[in-house]
Amino acid sequence: MKIIVLAGGLSPEREVSLTSGSLIANALMARGHETALVDVYEGIAGAPVWRRLGDGDYHASVAETVPDLEAVKARCGGREALIGPGVLEACRAADVVFIALHGAMGENGQLQATLDNFGIKCYTGSGYIGSLLAMDKDITKRMLTLAGVANAPWILFDAAHDDIARVKAEIGLPCVVKPCSCGSSVGVSIVETEQELADAMAFARAYEPLVLVERKIVGREFSIGILDGVALPAIEIIPKSGFYDYKNKYQGGCTTEICPAPLTADEAERLADAAKRVFAALRLDNYARIDFILDAEGTFWCLEANTLPGMTPMSLMPQEAAAAGIPYGELCDRIVQLAYAKGQH
Repeated sequence: MKIIVLAGGLSPEREVSLTSGSLIANALMARGHETALVDVYEGIAGAPVWRRLGDGDYHASVAETVPDLEAVKARCGGREALIGPGVLEACRAADVVFIALHGAMGENGQLQATLDNFGIKCYTGSGYIGSLLAMDKDITKRMLTLAGVANAPWILFDAAHDDIARVKAEIGLPCVVKPCSCGSSVGVSIVETEQELADAMAFARAYEPLVLVERKIVGREFSIGILDGVALPAIEIIPKSGFYDYKNKYQGGCTTEICPAPLTADEAERLADAAKRVFAALRLDNYARIDFILDAEGTFWCLEANTLPGMTPMSLMPQEAAAAGIPYGELCDRIVQLAYAKGQH
């Protein structure tokens, strides 16, 4: 097949996306596909240049800090349009579009809706509805509550109308503060004191005006992937310091990850069941990764759902797939085949 891998974009997770996209494209070439890696924001001049096995690999890496998006915009003449020149034409020329974006329009449904509107149906991951429901953390938690999935008590804080005293009155300390619609732990803080709360609110509002504040749940952290309706082996995440933030996620050696996770048979079954209920409640499709915390009383609390999880070989979902006997290249190929089949209906 000819496969366009869409990556980059104008999101704080831009570098994560380019790294995932590069490795996905390389893996698909090794599986016999022709690929073209396209930065959805920067765009493409002319027809896609299809790479085959032996034409050379793509390369990218993730720095410790979030990229300077204003510098990216300046490099493109300050253009506000999120989809660059030639991108949709390149997608039309492909058999499948592999969406390797993280955050912003890649995960909030905007890109999926655009592809639908232009008649481009064979793309990976969930459609625009599931993407929107999972990306907006407030909507996610409302849907999970209706579905009976445990999640931490929360408030949605609007800096234009709310007072920080509301956080202390309704949620209390300690708490977790995060932008309502970012991923990769961008803008997230764990707050123990009133001074930390003020700093955390300012930090989160630097990314968007709506901030989610939820009660801190203490326990062991797990992530579990769903692939074509099947739960993969869960993985336990143990940061060596702090919490599972942007740096700990993407810099080697910062986190211990155990897969399959050391869970009892009952715990593993309950976690898989909860993940499938989240997947259904949010109307997700093809594949996704769901994050949980297991508290001392044995309850699995859902943190969030990731509709386009990281896809480097050492990302969480590929590790889970490997534990299920699915190598990285095969995982990428399966996701492509699922997208192609979905696009035929």
